[in-house]
Amino acid sequence: MVIGAPPVAALARGVAPVGVPSGQRSAHERRTYAALDLGTNNCRLLVARPNGDGFRVVDAFSRIVRLGEGLGGSRRLKETAIARTIDALHVCRTKMEARGVTRARLIATEACRAAENGADFIARVREETRLDLEVVDRETEAHLAVAGCAALADPHAEGSMLFDIGGGSSELAWVAGAARDRRSLRQRVRAWTSLPVGVVTLAERHGGVDVDRRIFEAMVSEVLGHMKSFADEVGSAKRCGRFHLLGTSGTVTTIAGVHLGLKRYDRRQVDGIWMNDADVSDVIEQLLNMSFEERAGNACIGSERADLVLAGCAILEAIRRNFPASRLRIADRGLREGILMQMMDEDGVWTSGRRSHA
Repeated sequence: MVIGAPPVAALARGVAPVGVPSGQRSAHERRTYAALDLGTNNCRLLVARPNGDGFRVVDAFSRIVRLGEGLGGSRRLKETAIARTIDALHVCRTKMEARGVTRARLIATEACRAAENGADFIARVREETRLDLEVVDRETEAHLAVAGCAALADPHAEGSMLFDIGGGSSELAWVAGAARDRRSLRQRVRAWTSLPVGVVTLAERHGGVDVDRRIFEAMVSEVLGHMKSFADEVGSAKRCGRFHLLGTSGTVTTIAGVHLGLKRYDRRQVDGIWMNDADVSDVIEQLLNMSFEERAGNACIGSERADLVLAGCAILEAIRRNFPASRLRIADRGLREGILMQMMDEDGVWTSGRRSHA
């Protein structure tokens, strides 16, 4: 999917990288890619250029828009949520123009899939922002998450359970083999599922402000019900050698930030760290013992996510109970990185070497 009118050629008239005259850059280096992920809760943009055997991020944007607010009850996107989202998309459009984006893929996920007025919203976005959003199916979403995170899998593991806890849905994929495996990622995904539950939908049904253990267990139980058939299908995954969990989402990065005691969230300290099972349990217990105000005051949570973080922990807890593992690796990367890698791979920007984002 490319950016809508004006043509992409017009968007390519951006600012060249500082200190590198355009005539001295290769055709691949002059290309600028953008990946946008519009979910139920967040609007995220990543702009990057090929760099060696990976890519270099030149701009990024993330804003909590809660597009799917109230969707579970009404089945429709609210006008206030639409307005917030379109405002964020205007910012994304401006950033892509400024960076001279030459190719982009802009995806929308569960909120737009589920809403009765999802198609109307997509049309309105096109009219007001001149951006063409592509509503992807759940399988595509799962595979893009795998593409964005698979490089973090233990190279000696026989398999891992990768999961992405979203706002309106959560994707899980059993990935066989390791990053050095010569099979394609699609061949290594043995099974996948998309659960019709995310942090926004779960918090709206059960409440996210005052969450006691009874409410927390009710959330876990609901997720376990959605996960049962998948767990039965891939139960052997938890018995393979050096099996581990690999998680991407605001839930797991928040847990990592709290575990590290960060005074301010720092992606460089979070992306790629390992947490053992006991440490994950300790953080969940710590969050359960916090009041809403304490969660809101935590630098790694904040007021915008204080009512959602325990719903995310409940989804994570359901995953842990179905797929016990001694280790969890944290990924502060996901769909956007998967999209960028896919586009650059299709354009042949890497001729050899391992492909991973820089």
